[in-house]
Amino acid sequence: MKFAEPLESQRLSFLLENAASREDHKWKAYTPKKPPPGCQDTDISPVQRDEAVCWLIDLHDTTRLYPETLSLAISILDRFLATVKARPKYLRCIAIACYFLAAKTNEEDERVPLLRDLASSSGCGCSPSEILRMERIVLDKLNWDLHSPTPLEFLHIFHALVLSCKSQLLVGLLGCNLSQHLCMLTRQLHSCLADSTLLQGLSRGSMLALALITLDLENICPDWLALTIHLLRKAQIDSSELIRCRELVSRRLSTKEASLPPNNTVYIYRPSRPSPSLFPLRSKHSAKRKVEEMEVDEFYDGIKRLYNEENWGAPEGAVNNSPCPPLQPVSLT
Repeated sequence: MKFAEPLESQRLSFLLENAASREDHKWKAYTPKKPPPGCQDTDISPVQRDEAVCWLIDLHDTTRLYPETLSLAISILDRFLATVKARPKYLRCIAIACYFLAAKTNEEDERVPLLRDLASSSGCGCSPSEILRMERIVLDKLNWDLHSPTPLEFLHIFHALVLSCKSQLLVGLLGCNLSQHLCMLTRQLHSCLADSTLLQGLSRGSMLALALITLDLENICPDWLALTIHLLRKAQIDSSELIRCRELVSRRLSTKEASLPPNNTVYIYRPSRPSPSLFPLRSKHSAKRKVEEMEVDEFYDGIKRLYNEENWGAPEGAVNNSPCPPLQPVSLT
């Protein structure tokens, strides 16, 4: 990858300004609507909206389309739900129609799934003709304008801006290539997009992207605060809003990590200490993101660190405070 030169950095700044300008006009977070007195119709609740987004994320994992497609689908879904009042029974049909629209917008023609296959494999409970009718409704309500900037677009720009300042330092501290790092941030972003409570507190989606990348910088870059201030100025975002968003994102990611199901790896006990190469893959991945603790500026005092609670991949020679003996994975054949 060619790192950004001054001219390319100026181009990134132009892209950021352009995306921020479009976001000011199009960003809409889902907020439930209150029915008028005496009306029995129920609107889609925040919990139902979040379940639909999680369903889209699972569907995206099976279709293996671009991450931009999933982000655009969630953006279209939220813009539509913010515009009209929809009944919960139509939510799956709305969600799959938004995903199909996003796929046709972002993917190459040969990668767009056939509608009948998508309807069948997704288990949405809708026929292809019903999805097409819902697709037309979504397009009409959004005035056929689907090209709204997504939080993922801002994440890409912020990531590139950081690399233009600290490319070599980041490569050394991450221990993984830049694509893997961006993939990790993208998964975290999609997890946050499934939390309507978090999104309702944001004035725009770029705030979420900036909070994610600055939380990560805090763990991998000694001068993360200077980089954060640099990005704040570029994005023209208020620092107090960023602090509040960072707290929400940190809480969301910590809760998500704590709720992950246990690894299915089978272990056996051996008294001897296993070699680092025998640890599960998950521990090695987390170890790449481990850094030495450093003092936090009072400006960010009290903000919970994103990865400090991870105990995987402790450095060799570290004291193991767990009462349990070391475990070694084995493969079942």
